[in-house]
Amino acid sequence: MEAAESEILRSNRPLIDGHAHIDQFAPADLDPLLARAEAANVGLIIAAGVTLESCRRVCALADERPRIRAGVGLHPADLDGWLDGAALAELRRLAQRPGVVEWSETGLDYMPNSPAYDLQQDAFRKQVRLAREFGLPLVTHSREADEDMLRILREERAGEVGGAWHYFQGGLPLAERVLELGFFISLAKPLLRLPELQRAAAQIPLDRIVIETDSYPQPFKKNPVRRTEPWHLPQVAAKLAELHNVDVETVAAATTANYLRMLGGRVSVAELGAPA
Repeated sequence: MEAAESEILRSNRPLIDGHAHIDQFAPADLDPLLARAEAANVGLIIAAGVTLESCRRVCALADERPRIRAGVGLHPADLDGWLDGAALAELRRLAQRPGVVEWSETGLDYMPNSPAYDLQQDAFRKQVRLAREFGLPLVTHSREADEDMLRILREERAGEVGGAWHYFQGGLPLAERVLELGFFISLAKPLLRLPELQRAAAQIPLDRIVIETDSYPQPFKKNPVRRTEPWHLPQVAAKLAELHNVDVETVAAATTANYLRMLGGRVSVAELGAPA
């Protein structure tokens, strides 16, 4: 990789950004965003849905853009009521779209003012069952809810489809419990600044790690260079290489292979780096 502050760090091997909210960017921003991703050699971006409308948008992007695939799912913080039959039917319809490769984003969020816990848990269970019905790996969100997350994943046999614990920020004890479920640990830019996470990441086998950016519009950041986009993904790979004391190409090869394995053949190596 070639590095310079405020310049794009390019991977010599294609990377997969396993979780991004690029459907939330303004349409006019999408082409420049994808051009920067291509310059960084991010060969694939998986756009995560958070509401039914968002899921429709990410599916449309996957239809239109060879560099994008979609995940469908309802984010726990965005739930506005119980997950009823009509919503389940729509999720089933969307899950069958050709560009959908995972169930994302779902989980639990126990931050203040979040939806009622029982409502969240019901929606999460139903979505885990849908993921198993369609054989889609799960990409899960957990905020202040790790114990309930682990319990429900076990009870709903989520290990049958596997997946990734999105935006992992915990320590090694939590990571080990996630790995026991058969899930990958998904690391993002918090790896650049959190010492406990760095210590954990250094001890997690590379064949159990995937990477992401969780990109979404950040207008509150005055400097556009500091707004997270898929082109920042090589920074995560470089930090992981430093922590494992290996070259960054080893990390790039491992994390990309891991994600392809998690997707179960829904994306091939040949598809990485397709024109935006």
